[in-house]
Amino acid sequence: MDIQHLVKMANQIGDFFRSYPDVEQAKQDIASHLTRFWAPQMRAQIIQHINEHPDSGLQPLVLNAIREHVH
Repeated sequence: MDIQHLVKMANQIGDFFRSYPDVEQAKQDIASHLTRFWAPQMRAQIIQHINEHPDSGLQPLVLNAIREHVH
């Protein structure tokens, strides 16, 4: 899948959870969504993108959620 499309989708998920008052809960829920609804290949692709591109295009909340909770 096109990485820019994955970045856009991940940021849209982040937009939804950004309104949560608890940032840690928001990060966990973003990660949970990605784990439950994204295929393993999609998760692997976004993780690889983050590792290879420090300026990944991801919102900070989404970037931290993936780094901390998605494996």
